[in-house]
Amino acid sequence: MKLKLFPLAALAALCFIADAAETKFTLPPETAKLKPGPGSELVTSQCLLCHSADYISTQPRLTRTVWTAEVNKMKQKYGAPISTNNVDQLVDYLTVNYGKENPTNQPSTK
Repeated sequence: MKLKLFPLAALAALCFIADAAETKFTLPPETAKLKPGPGSELVTSQCLLCHSADYISTQPRLTRTVWTAEVNKMKQKYGAPISTNNVDQLVDYLTVNYGKENPTNQPSTK
């Protein structure tokens, strides 16, 4: 009985694989944008190679130290093509626009 079921299972698996190979997906266009400011062009050219703008903007508000660690991790561990002399500028932009230390992200004291 097991020998008769094996060819049927193999045939079913092949049909499933064939159907999956023909399926095409069209992703919606990117609509999120980074905040404008000094360094946004660099972040666009360096970070948006792998990430969407949404990925950056939905991160928790990180400190400068953590943004530095994140940029270095992307460079060292994931092979992001970030030159060493661009790290500070990337971190500056991320800290000012998406960081915990940015005064515009702090609650009002009024």
